[in-house]
Parts: sequence; C-alpha cells; structure tokens
Amino acid sequence: MTIYIDNHKFHYEMENLTRVFLKNEIIKIEKESFIDLSNLKVPYIYTYMGNSDSDEIKIKVSIVTENYSDEKITVVSKNSDCELSMATLLYDILEKYTNYTPMWGVLTGVRPIKLMRKLIFSMGKVGAYDYFKNKLLVSDKKTQLSMSTAEKEHNIVSMSSKMSCSIYISIPFCPTRCSYCSFVSQSVERATKLVEPYLELLCQEIEQTANIIKSIGLKVETVYIGGGTPTTLTDQQLKILLEKINKVFNMTECKEFTVEAGRPDTITKDKLEVILANGVTRISINPQTLNDDVLKAIGRKHSAQETIYAFEMARKLGFSNINMDLIAGLPLDTLDSFKSTIDKICDMSPESVTVHTLAMKKSSTLTMNGEKIEYENIASNMLDYSQDILFSNHYKPYYLYRQSKMADNLENVGWAKEGFEGLYNVFTMDETHTILACGAGAVSKLRDYKSEYIERIFNFKYPYEYISRFNEIIERKEKVGVFYDKYFK
Repeated sequence: MTIYIDNHKFHYEMENLTRVFLKNEIIKIEKESFIDLSNLKVPYIYTYMGNSDSDEIKIKVSIVTENYSDEKITVVSKNSDCELSMATLLYDILEKYTNYTPMWGVLTGVRPIKLMRKLIFSMGKVGAYDYFKNKLLVSDKKTQLSMSTAEKEHNIVSMSSKMSCSIYISIPFCPTRCSYCSFVSQSVERATKLVEPYLELLCQEIEQTANIIKSIGLKVETVYIGGGTPTTLTDQQLKILLEKINKVFNMTECKEFTVEAGRPDTITKDKLEVILANGVTRISINPQTLNDDVLKAIGRKHSAQETIYAFEMARKLGFSNINMDLIAGLPLDTLDSFKSTIDKICDMSPESVTVHTLAMKKSSTLTMNGEKIEYENIASNMLDYSQDILFSNHYKPYYLYRQSKMADNLENVGWAKEGFEGLYNVFTMDETHTILACGAGAVSKLRDYKSEYIERIFNFKYPYEYISRFNEIIERKEKVGVFYDKYFK
C-alpha cells in the first residue's frame, strides 16, 4: 500500500496508523504537493490538507484498491488539531475497509500514559477519560488501564526533583540471541575475548560519568544494569563492576539499584551472592514463558524448571524484590499454555511482573526469517487473562509503553505489588529526569526540567566499536556539562 502525503507534514502518524490496520503489508510513503489523482496506481491511500492561511481548512482522506474505494472529507477551523482530524478520518476509512477496530484507537505513540497524565492535569480525570475514549477512540478497557497506570505513575514521578538523575549501564552480551530480539548484543560464545576489555573501559566511563555528576551536583535516584544479560559476566567480573559503581557514585540516597539477572541459565549462587553483597535492591529473572517447547522455539537454552530453580535460589539468599518478564504472542504459545505460565508465576509470587507483547522488530531473527504475526486476538486474550489474574493477586499496573508492529496492536505493562514498583522503568519511560547511560548501545537522555526538552548523547552500538573508539565516547560525555550550563543556570 502506498500512502500519498499531499500538502501536510503528518506522514509519520499516517504511516504508523496505517500499519495498525494493514499489519503485515509493506507500506510506502510518497510526499508531494498538488497530486494528480488520475495518475495514481492502486492500491493507495491519499491524504490531503488545504492551505492554513484561511480560517477553515479542508482535510481529505481516501482509499482506492482494485475492488474497493472510500473517501472522507472534513472542514476544521484554523486552530484545530489538524493531525488528529486527519488521523480520525483515516481511522474511520481503514476500520471500515478491514473490519478491524484497534483497542488503542488512533494512538500510535510509545507513551500513552505520559499523555494521559498531561490530560488529567489539564482537564481532570473525567475530561481525560472522555478525551481518550471519544477523541482518540481508545477502548474502555485500555482507557481504564491507562487511568489506573497514570495514577500509580504520578506518585513515582513526584519523587523526582530538578537535580535528579538515573544511571543506566549496558552489558551487551547474552548466552544466545533470542529470535524475537533486536537489541545490539553479542553471544558470549562469539565475543568472549571482548568481555574483559569492554568491562575495563566501561568502568572508566562509569568513573567519568560519576565525576560529571559530582561537578554538576546531580542526585542519583536509581541505577539500572541491563543488556543484553548482565549475568553473562562471571561473579568476579560482576564484583568489579558493582564495586566500581558503589565507589564512584554517591549511593546514599539512591532509591533503587537493579540488575537484570535475566536469563536463568546465567544465574549462579556465586553471582547472586556478589549482587546481594554490593547493595543491589532489585533483580529481574526473565523466563518470558514457562513452556519448554516455546523456549526452544525462541532460541533459549534453558528449561522452565531452571527458571523456578533460579527464583527459589534468589529467595533463599535473601532477595526480597524480584521482577519476572513474560511475553504474550510467542511462536508456538497458545492461550492455554500462556495461562499456565502466568498462573505458575503468580504462585511463585514475585514482587513485580512485566507482561510484554511480542513485537516483530525489523532486525530480529523472526522478522529476518520471514515470520509473520498471526492476528487472531491470541495476544489480546493473553493480555486480558494476565490483567484479570494479576489484579486478583494484588498486582497493580504502574508503567505502560507501546511499540510498533506489536501483536494485536497492544502494549507492554509493568505490574507490581504495593511498594515494589520499578522506579527506573517509570523514570526512563516518562522521561522524568536525565538518564546518564554507560556502555555499548547506551543513550544518555538529558532533560531540561523547565521545557521537557530532551537532548541525546549516543554511544557506539557494538562492543568492538565501543572498545576501538572509546576516546570518542569520553569526549561526547563532555556535552553533559555543556547542557547543564545552558539549561540549569
């Protein structure tokens, strides 16, 4: 399907909304002005906005295929939200064409909860609820979920202050690469010789980052070590990393220190003891599923029983804040087997559970092998069941985000028992305050507290680049001080 963009700048929104309906189709964008419709080859979607120099603006959307056509036109005032008006027309046309009603309406953005909180602030809960449902066409179920999540998220965001920041540290190594994953990570089998030099340089970057924080006067709210799989490091390597963090950062007021223990086949008693001894307050053990056939299908080399064993070992050692990640919509997973997984997870009673929806990311093995998501509401039913069972087990939603090409156009939701919400997850997703990131593939996000302007500093993606061009990364970090001199003085 080709989308023609005539005299407007809303191509990104039109493309993303079209992808919601035409799921596995290839979408092409053509941007022109004053398009001759008689020359267009079917199938196509045509979107047009009149000139904005008059009091009223004409907006037109049409679809033409070999055996179907439809057109909608509206006229709005100059001060109207023209992008929303065009999205609504496109939604109406595609809903009729596909006989499919997306639960998130015209919303295609990553952060619907951030929008919900802004709406609550400006128009109150009733007004925000009405806007989500009637203007953005979000379903009752997703509007209610958004409202519940926004209330929890607000309490966490309120913990942050003008000089708050969080630290992210990347360990871009995994035992193997999962078929659904697009993160830049290296299998340890292929990159063993990179781990030691990478860790040495990472510690240098961490120390430089700490010096910058001290010079500016920032307060570290949370530290998050992710990946990849941080527990691919040996216990001694983890000890070096964690001791460096505790030595160079002022951790006295840090509210949360997380390590993604991640893959159960990388977790050992020695590693857990090192993590616990170095002040880590939260770990994540991520099975994704407790179905052995599904684990094999996605490239995992551990069993469901190994997940349970790793969890029980962490509990016995004294970990009192454990998160577990699951994915709805994985290959070979059925609704019944997913229900079995979530039931078993609830029986284990971790402090938090994050339920992701499978997203067909461009560089994942699934996508590169030509796999397609089967759209039969399976993932939607999985999320519905997880919501019901988690609520009944006293978990509440505290953060939510969305990605493109997700099964059933759904969402990822973090659920937690009272007082065990993952603070870093909210701070980074809400863009509450500055995130200073270290390691390969890491992106620092510097936030101006007055305008919410975000400035990004990118590290090189791959470990070998990180190692070979490390001096450039150190030079880039100097931009942090420049940013704070400009926006905080």
